[in-house]
Amino acid sequence: MPAPTPAASPLPPILLVGCGKMGGAMLEGWLERGVRQAVVVEPQPASVAPFADRVTVCAGVESIPAGFAPAVVVLATKPQQAEAALPACAAFARAGALFVSIMAGKTVAGMTALLGGEARVVRAMPNTPAAVRQGFTAAFAGPGVTEEQRALADTLLAAIGEVAWLEEESLIDPVTAVSGGGPAYVFLLAEVLEKAAIEQGLPPELARRMARRTVSGSGALLAASPLDAAQLRVNVTSPKGTTERALNVLMAPEAWPKLMSEAIAAATARSRELAG
Repeated sequence: MPAPTPAASPLPPILLVGCGKMGGAMLEGWLERGVRQAVVVEPQPASVAPFADRVTVCAGVESIPAGFAPAVVVLATKPQQAEAALPACAAFARAGALFVSIMAGKTVAGMTALLGGEARVVRAMPNTPAAVRQGFTAAFAGPGVTEEQRALADTLLAAIGEVAWLEEESLIDPVTAVSGGGPAYVFLLAEVLEKAAIEQGLPPELARRMARRTVSGSGALLAASPLDAAQLRVNVTSPKGTTERALNVLMAPEAWPKLMSEAIAAATARSRELAG
């Protein structure tokens, strides 16, 4: 008889600074995994209301309970609030807490300067499918982060989906463009499919249902299939058929592939601008 699978280790104490959409998605994932002690800093009561009976809520960093010693501090606040929030958390850095930041545009060096030289920082970029635990997060471990701390960060980020680790921090910028913004591009596809269906005479409600299910179902097939996306596309495309005629338009030299490359380049450039 096989040995029983050991239970997952409980998550250590967590301080979450910022509980917007992404912070809330992460917190929900940690609660599902049995975190026993979490303190959330969030000035907007409505944002943290769904968690109020399960975690300790503070309106500001100065209200964190005395004696609370988080093993990890997750920075999910807006980037423009970093200069106010990070120095107030410097004591946790001196005590050895790991910092995991999902703030766009804030570099490891910039955060370390605000937290103090002792800070150990992981920079991460998740995306919005985290809300249904189907996110993708790319992460970079800054100087001094131990293997144990990296494993802890991986566990926390895996609560909302798949995690990949980067060897170069500069790669966060194209990740932001492709993965961070990617859901918006997919939603745009559903939006324009719905509009095109209505233009061809389909009832609006049917067009909406069909566009949404086509996009979500295709994504599920892509996730489940071992085939490349290109091969899945070919499998749908009958020679001289209707799909081939449509793809001749979408894949023309100045059409979709070129526009997507330009869009990703523009988003990558903007991410670098935000990082300074």
